[in-house]
Amino acid sequence: MELGLYTFAEIMADASAPGSATPGRRLRDVIDEAALADEAGLDVFGVGEHHRPDFAVSAPPVVLGAMAERTTRIKLTSAVTVLSSDDPVRVYQQFATLDLISGGRAEIMAGRGSFIESFPLFGFDLEDYDTLFSEKLDLLLRIRASERVRWPGGHRPAIDNLGVYPRAARELPVWIAVGGTPQSVVRAGTLGLPLALAIIGGEPARFTPLVDLYREAGRRAGHDATRLAVGINAHGFVGETSQEAADDFFPGYAHAMTRIGRERGWPPTTRQQFDAAIGPRGHLLVGSPQQVVDKIMSQRGYFHHDRFLMQMGVGPIPQAKLMRSIELFATKVAPAIRSHLKGQPTGPASPA
Repeated sequence: MELGLYTFAEIMADASAPGSATPGRRLRDVIDEAALADEAGLDVFGVGEHHRPDFAVSAPPVVLGAMAERTTRIKLTSAVTVLSSDDPVRVYQQFATLDLISGGRAEIMAGRGSFIESFPLFGFDLEDYDTLFSEKLDLLLRIRASERVRWPGGHRPAIDNLGVYPRAARELPVWIAVGGTPQSVVRAGTLGLPLALAIIGGEPARFTPLVDLYREAGRRAGHDATRLAVGINAHGFVGETSQEAADDFFPGYAHAMTRIGRERGWPPTTRQQFDAAIGPRGHLLVGSPQQVVDKIMSQRGYFHHDRFLMQMGVGPIPQAKLMRSIELFATKVAPAIRSHLKGQPTGPASPA
């Protein structure tokens, strides 16, 4: 199993670090996080895309390019690229460039987006939410498969046998990121693309039917089951002890989720809800290294997944504590997971 981290580069106020709430400071911190993850032996680092004042990254390929120069082996992926409101030609060119700079370490995690700011910003109609993604994913896969592209047009203008350059060092992995929509899961399976499932609420076991649906859709479409890779993305935090992890993570997590909840009609996040979510059946992987190991292994019993990515910086938290959590995840949790899985296939199946 591949183990890694992802971030949306939340602009987090840290009272111990003056200036920490600025986008520039947060971007430099995120690059430091990737460098530490690489040095400590994690497999993947992902950067998400948002177009809001509370997040520092609207252009993941630029940030991932900076990370490429500070790292040597870790895979670098978007998490996610909001493909519905982007141009697949530019997406491919940007990530092909990243792939060349990084020596073949770039990946694309494509999704429809859980926030909608990019649609009016780039002139798209939310009524076309699903058709935009379907059409643009088809074009992205055509570009990946062929240097010269013919495209009949639709939401994007036609392309008449034109070349798209530069070409990536190899076929770029394209993952489909979903948050629980069956239609999206079936799409990924039918296309034979790796599935990245975000579990940020509810009991993880309840998502098992979606993974089964993905694999069944892939089999029905004639894809080799061994190539149907599954990744789980989740919120988490590792501390020296369970109490320390919970106390460090809760304030920022509650702040962020309550802020987003006000926009979406959710109630404020309470400590009681949080404590339930870090319990054995909850969706948060917050605790001591051993507790996080146990929870990842428990979830693997449900999903038999090939990759696990943790989002640690969900809300305001001192950067020193975040870096220590990364270190614990890489040096305590990851080796224990690898030891448990020794002798079993590791890493995702090769993406189609």
